[in-house]
Amino acid sequence: MLKNEKGFTMIEMMIVLLVISVLLFVTIPNVTSQSNKINSKGCEAFINMVEGQVEAYKMDNGSAVPVTMALLVSDEYISAEHQTCPNGQSLTIDAEGNVDVVAAE
Repeated sequence: MLKNEKGFTMIEMMIVLLVISVLLFVTIPNVTSQSNKINSKGCEAFINMVEGQVEAYKMDNGSAVPVTMALLVSDEYISAEHQTCPNGQSLTIDAEGNVDVVAAE
């Protein structure tokens, strides 16, 4: 009697691996090219959050404007490790209380 063994052949497995590898070659470069956009959007969101904390500081302390990020940290409006954007750029607060990214030199 012959046994009826079911399973994938080697050629079928090779075709599946080929399809998976082609999909990976197409998607990985697209994902890595989007990382700069993700970092810039993260920085924009972080700037909006710090601007909100500046407004909270203004409301809590009359109309005083914090001059430095260190003042927001010392008064616990932001934590010490959150003084830079996710992409590593530093932030500064101008005289009107606007939050800007420090230009790289």
